[in-house]
Amino acid sequence: MRKYYDEELNKLHELLVEMGNLCQEAIFMATRILRDNKQPRAEVDAKETAIDKKEREIENLCMHLILRQQPIATDLRRIGAALKMISDMERIGDQAADIAELSTYISGCDSQSRIHLWDMAQATVKMVTDSVAAFVEDDLELARRVMAADDTVDSLFEKVKDEIMQMIYDRSIDARESLDLLMAAKYFERIGDHAVNIAEWVEYSITGSHEE
Repeated sequence: MRKYYDEELNKLHELLVEMGNLCQEAIFMATRILRDNKQPRAEVDAKETAIDKKEREIENLCMHLILRQQPIATDLRRIGAALKMISDMERIGDQAADIAELSTYISGCDSQSRIHLWDMAQATVKMVTDSVAAFVEDDLELARRVMAADDTVDSLFEKVKDEIMQMIYDRSIDARESLDLLMAAKYFERIGDHAVNIAEWVEYSITGSHEE
């Protein structure tokens, strides 16, 4: 019985990695649209749909594990953490789609080359990747590095705001463009927050402690 249960837990890990990969791809696609308009927006929407479908698949597996397998306390913690994690990953997919939507207004504009949106994108993708890896590998130190990395993303967000303010001061950017660029940066900052949430639930799954 335990062997079958472990196989189901391994399947849960695989699905979480797949969902995490979809989130990474969605973020990169959305950023490419903003940067050079070479990625069809419909592909980001398709990734968002795939993320939603994966969320439902993982929810069903978790419910099966809880209702059919009667998990011990440690396993129940992991399943509960997984359910919390997929909620954050679903929101990451939504925010990647929001970033892609902004491409209608700011794709290919000269101003974005002077701010650090791409750096924010790369930093948040790494946070998402590492947070899921930390869960699968029971790596508490990696989870805590993800939490610490949020400071880098927050710092980049502040830098983007300062850069946009300077361009407004120099009158090298119009009001609509500056607002859309700032919104895109805010979505990346929120993605970083969701990655931190995932890492915190990893910490809970390992230690049994979680701070709201």
